[in-house]
Amino acid sequence: MDPRAERGFIAVVGATGRQGGGPARAVLADPGGGFAVRALTRDPASEGARELAAAGAEVVAADLNDPASVRAAFTGAYGAFCCTFYWDDFSPDTELRHARAMAEAAAAAGLRHVVFSTLEDTRQFSPLDDQRIPTLRGRYKVPFYDGKADAEVAFREAGVPTTFLRTALFWENLIAFGFGPQRGADGTLTLTYALGHARMPGIAAQDIGKVAYTAFRRTDEFAGQTISTAGEHLTGYQMASQLTRALGEEVRYNPVPPDTFRTFPIPAADEIANMFCYYQDFEAEVCGARDLGRTAS
Repeated sequence: MDPRAERGFIAVVGATGRQGGGPARAVLADPGGGFAVRALTRDPASEGARELAAAGAEVVAADLNDPASVRAAFTGAYGAFCCTFYWDDFSPDTELRHARAMAEAAAAAGLRHVVFSTLEDTRQFSPLDDQRIPTLRGRYKVPFYDGKADAEVAFREAGVPTTFLRTALFWENLIAFGFGPQRGADGTLTLTYALGHARMPGIAAQDIGKVAYTAFRRTDEFAGQTISTAGEHLTGYQMASQLTRALGEEVRYNPVPPDTFRTFPIPAADEIANMFCYYQDFEAEVCGARDLGRTAS
């Protein structure tokens, strides 16, 4: 262990990805903060893993489908940043199974603090029998939200001191997830969302990492708490305006009805359309839970 890590190390699940990369780099950027990083990855030989090792992280192989590897990686840690990866197989059941593997490993290791990246249960606002937002798979409104909310139970049942960190759209998804503006046949860049005039909360992955790191540094304050975070609340028009400035060419916002968005040939179009419905119908609740001032502090 790094001798500077008086408080121990933080085990970071998915440290080479966008979610886990933020907390890993936030800890590494503060060598005097008392923590070291143990970066968990399925492929320690990957470029991202090598970069983390060069930055001072201990890189270990671990796979959420192999609970024993997670238990080994958590052993001796102060805490762990935990996240699930819905987009691997589009399965809330997989998210729950992986959450149980992490929660059980955290309990076995006696971790003092876990930060679990999660999202709210949209069914608390739009029950399954409320067809303003169509019910999907008979169980969900927005599966990649609701599945994470369901997975929180794993940490509560395990009795692990946990901060439930409810995140927001990663701005990086505008690049890496195909969520950004697309160039049309006329050459114009267009941002097409079923968001109407509502605001959408978003945040950079590195800023999620900073929030998570703050929670670890202030365990007594944040363990056991649910906190929601965002860097900005922007309408589609505001996003298009900011992208216009950043890219140096015009980006237009094209609001479409959710039912139109559902027809788009993209993965999980119906789920993403439901997310937009949620933002439109419950904008005050979604944005109100994510205090920009608190995130900045």
